[in-house]
Amino acid sequence: MKPALVVAVAALAAFSFQAASQPPQQPSPAQAPAQPAQPAAPNTDAFYKIGPDSLPQDGVPKGEVRGPFTLPSQAYPGTQHTYWVYVPAQYDPKTPASLMVLNDGQAFKNMDGDVRAPNVFDNLIYRREIPVMIGVFINPGRTPEQPEPTPSNWGDRDTNRPTEYNTLDDKYARVIVDELLPVLTKDYNIATDPERRGIGGASSGAIAAFTVAWERPNEFRKVLSIVGSFTNIRGGHAYPDIVARSEKKPLRVYLQDGRNDNRGVRRGGYDETWDWFLQNVRLMRALSEKGYDLNYTWGIGRHGQKQGGAIFPDMMRWLWRDHGVSTDPNDTVERSFNDAVKK
Repeated sequence: MKPALVVAVAALAAFSFQAASQPPQQPSPAQAPAQPAQPAAPNTDAFYKIGPDSLPQDGVPKGEVRGPFTLPSQAYPGTQHTYWVYVPAQYDPKTPASLMVLNDGQAFKNMDGDVRAPNVFDNLIYRREIPVMIGVFINPGRTPEQPEPTPSNWGDRDTNRPTEYNTLDDKYARVIVDELLPVLTKDYNIATDPERRGIGGASSGAIAAFTVAWERPNEFRKVLSIVGSFTNIRGGHAYPDIVARSEKKPLRVYLQDGRNDNRGVRRGGYDETWDWFLQNVRLMRALSEKGYDLNYTWGIGRHGQKQGGAIFPDMMRWLWRDHGVSTDPNDTVERSFNDAVKK
């Protein structure tokens, strides 16, 4: 190629690159063609609504939500956990009660929220669809100077939530088993059988619940997971492989997630380790292949508690389906509503 031609080609290439690097010239408002309005993305959570089991019902005895209480932590020195205790109207101190712990307690006990767990407990206990149980709503740890999580701020940016809930170690299990349980058992008659103890949560609170049962299956054996964050926030996407290579544990697990949960598009690319729905499906497959007592529901929703709240009563029924039953046709107690204990 002749030198003059080389220079001309190089100049053309440089011009082309420079032109491509500049933003296109925008027409003036008078020249700009009218753009059709873009349709709003459909709200895939729109059809998930709580039902009568999540609402107060006439004639159903109401349990009491006591608290808030403060639990100092040795597992995470310098932090404390706020918690509330649901005591059903049917609780009799002479009879051991089952136990259900819910992480991000402020959200699960919120009576204007998506779950409204105290109402669900009231209704299902009254109809003998779940056992008489103590419920605990526990918030993530925080220092005394940090704000309490709220329905609009669950504490990811200003509490110990990311560390406690997403890390695959036994520290948060120590909070629940070694710190919370001894305090509860001082005040309430709670069954020691791990089959009568469950733990659940949503998002990072769900993977935290799984971790507690995984680390301490001799204390908790029922796990409820709503849009669980089994993703690479702190290595949680490893759980399917951990389950596959580990000896099967005596756990019962209910997973819920939506096809529009965070799908792993980050910084302009796709990262499957950050795909919430994919990682929930991977965990389901791993648990299924190992023969776990497993149920799961895949909806079309996004990251939140809309679908999980709508099916929370069914999740509870399934997890606690073997709480005991009499088939004696003459057992009129078994066939009656579970009324409040007379004080």
